[in-house]
Amino acid sequence: MNLFRSEEHIARWLGGRDPGATISVVKLSELARAWWDDRLSPAWVPHTREQNMAILYRLGLTGDFWELA
Repeated sequence: MNLFRSEEHIARWLGGRDPGATISVVKLSELARAWWDDRLSPAWVPHTREQNMAILYRLGLTGDFWELA
């Protein structure tokens, strides 16, 4: 993960390469909360692929990059 100031900063850093996926820090925070928020619960069990895909979909993170194997 890399943090950038702007789209222009990303473009300079990439130097013409494909950027893959980029999200805002706000979206990253939303993803982290949704992905990890229940992990300290004594009743925690690992999420299924379907549950994790539902998190990504709910946050609008769709497309090939976000498809879990």
